[in-house]
Amino acid sequence: MTRPVAVVTGASSGIGEAYARDLAAKGRDLLLVARRRERLESLAAELHELHGVGVRVAPCDLADRAGRAAAMAQIDDLGRAPEVLVLNAGFTSYGAFADLTAAREADMVELNCLGVLELMRHALPAMRTAGRGAVVVVSSAAAWQPMPYMATYAATKSFELTLAEGVREELRGTGVCVVAVLPGPVPTEFGASGGVPGGAGDGLPYRRPEDVVAATWRALARGRGRVSVGPLAVAARLAAVIVPRGLVLAATGIAGRRTLRRAEAHARRSSASRARP
Repeated sequence: MTRPVAVVTGASSGIGEAYARDLAAKGRDLLLVARRRERLESLAAELHELHGVGVRVAPCDLADRAGRAAAMAQIDDLGRAPEVLVLNAGFTSYGAFADLTAAREADMVELNCLGVLELMRHALPAMRTAGRGAVVVVSSAAAWQPMPYMATYAATKSFELTLAEGVREELRGTGVCVVAVLPGPVPTEFGASGGVPGGAGDGLPYRRPEDVVAATWRALARGRGRVSVGPLAVAARLAAVIVPRGLVLAATGIAGRRTLRRAEAHARRSSASRARP
């Protein structure tokens, strides 16, 4: 690996995979981090064959302290500061907070918050010494307001946004920049794995993972510290500024309860259909 190197977490699918593909096409060597070894190795082989770049894989669970330590050791083994650090790994859950599994909610905080904090803190000193580089924190449109039925997820994404903006200001003048990326709905495995009802066919104005990547590079080129991707993401940002917080919370609560009721009704119909002889 002799080219400038990019590190991408959550690289085995969705938005993370799109970042990896785009960075490889731009001639960057890669360190890809995710839990699923087979997917990482398959992607690494494909990107090497297509673009001739060096690709290392780090099958690590960043929700686990040992996994985060292993990922940081892999970053150290690169022998140089990353040119790009994409912190994308994360997951969500859906349902009433009191009914969700406590351990899974805690794992979400570990991954979405500590995974971002620890890897960014580990990589930044070398990047600052090198005097160049970009840190991309993939937050969410959910960062702008509380989200009933996705309460933990929205809280973690708000943490990511606030952390990214604070660190960005600290790094002013160092040559290292930080951008928080706040996508609206994107049709990936992310929602289904978290039990979120709906999908790409539910009428929402989805954006592709590639759109998120392109918006990131535009924001960095323009010196922006954050970028909302898609009309729902833009609407969420504007609502957070213009609409009283209580009204936003009431609206998201109504929407969440309706979605939950639809999901429960669908589950009952599916169960009844399976039970018929």
